[in-house]
Amino acid sequence: MDEPMDYASAGVDIDLEGSAVASLIGALSSSVRAPGTPGAPVHLPGGFGGLIEFGDNLLALATDGVGSKLQIASMLNQWSGVGVDCMAMNVNDLLCVGAEPIAFVDYVAVPKPDPDVHAALGASLAEACRLARVTLAGGETASLPGIVNELDLSGTALGWLPKGEAITGERLKSGDVLIGLPSSGIHSNGYSLVRRIVEHLGASYSDEAPFETTHEGRTIVQWTSGAPTLGEVVLNPTRIYCDPVVDLLMAARDDAPFSITDVHGICHITGGGLSNLLRLHPSLGWAIDEPLPVLPEFRWLQEAGGVDTREMYRTFNMGTGMILAVDADRAEAVLAWLQERMPSCSAVGRVTDDGHRVTHASGVEFTHY
Repeated sequence: MDEPMDYASAGVDIDLEGSAVASLIGALSSSVRAPGTPGAPVHLPGGFGGLIEFGDNLLALATDGVGSKLQIASMLNQWSGVGVDCMAMNVNDLLCVGAEPIAFVDYVAVPKPDPDVHAALGASLAEACRLARVTLAGGETASLPGIVNELDLSGTALGWLPKGEAITGERLKSGDVLIGLPSSGIHSNGYSLVRRIVEHLGASYSDEAPFETTHEGRTIVQWTSGAPTLGEVVLNPTRIYCDPVVDLLMAARDDAPFSITDVHGICHITGGGLSNLLRLHPSLGWAIDEPLPVLPEFRWLQEAGGVDTREMYRTFNMGTGMILAVDADRAEAVLAWLQERMPSCSAVGRVTDDGHRVTHASGVEFTHY
């Protein structure tokens, strides 16, 4: 290979995307809802989910889509996991603000309706609702020939939490322990780069995966018998973290050996990888010195595409789908509680006060999101 591959050369420039989002936000006007009234915005650093006033509670909203992972699903005509992907990308963001997801609406855009495909999407969304414990409260299907060339799926999730219990990152402090929750695979980020690497190799998604797929803490959802195919690995559904995170937050409000105030920050590791941690606090840093094991598909993608290690950790979750920052005095109790439900969780690092940066045991460092 002449040059290493990266996300920008595959068509997605994270820095440009960040600038575009900042421009969009800068052009928005302030809310028309008066402070303290239902629907009034609640300031929240990080941007994982939007909070609004609603009486004695707060409502949380998040919206996202599956992205170019859908192109592989379309190529293989395998839709069983994409509803889970769509749900996960939304409800996992709500968890980061301390909200319990309760409802979801979907949006499907197609060049031409296909009853079989829509039935498969419906089944996948039903499974997603079961995993996230939410109500599918409605949705929209749009036929847009000339505007869309392939199926696109996105959605919006609604959650709630008691007023005064939002997880904003304001309680973060140096010494807080970071607990990593394992991912189930590539989730729903970085697929432009995945597709470019597979195309470069001339590999087939229908062939057996060219690497060992077994990894503690995750299961590959298969539609074939025998060893998992490459397509089954890359389409493995995104992990929904409502179980155990919602239960953790509920326990913290009840009689667990830790309280809701001991959970100082929650980060969903999506596009931007570990740099997402920088969104939680304006000055503190993050040291990942005992990371969770890297999933085998990421090692294969890096080697096959000649991708730089920093680029891998900025594009993909690398095996860690969510990180909780908890008070050091309660970290052992929180970790023990989580490991009873998700044994592959572990302490992966700590919050630091030596600069606004993320450092990783691999030598990778991020100073901006």
